[in-house]
Amino acid sequence: QVRLVESGGGLVQAGGSLRLSCAAPGRIFSSYAMGWFRQAPGKERDFVATINWSGGTTYYANSAKGRFTISRDNAKNTVYLQMNSPKPEDTAVYYCAAGRCSGYGCTESEEYPYWGQGTQVTVSS
Repeated sequence: QVRLVESGGGLVQAGGSLRLSCAAPGRIFSSYAMGWFRQAPGKERDFVATINWSGGTTYYANSAKGRFTISRDNAKNTVYLQMNSPKPEDTAVYYCAAGRCSGYGCTESEEYPYWGQGTQVTVSS
């Protein structure tokens, strides 16, 4: 059983900042791509950002470009999502995921077999 654990969610004002973290088991973290997805009430789960195993390649959803930054610390087995200038429409449950995908394929949720339980992010206007 692979367990990913997100943290850092909460209530933030629009225009503020928030950093999400996701810890993964060391035996998979260093060789897996990591992704962040989100799901708002009544909507499908959407891709937010992904980072390859080395941290050298990242992809972002258009909604996240320029505002969010994904990064990873392989020594700490942790991936981060820095959310700057969040908007009310960013309100959702945010999930991290781990998968053996590469390139643009890592933007697809089907490429990730391992998921965290999610952390709620609420952006107030």
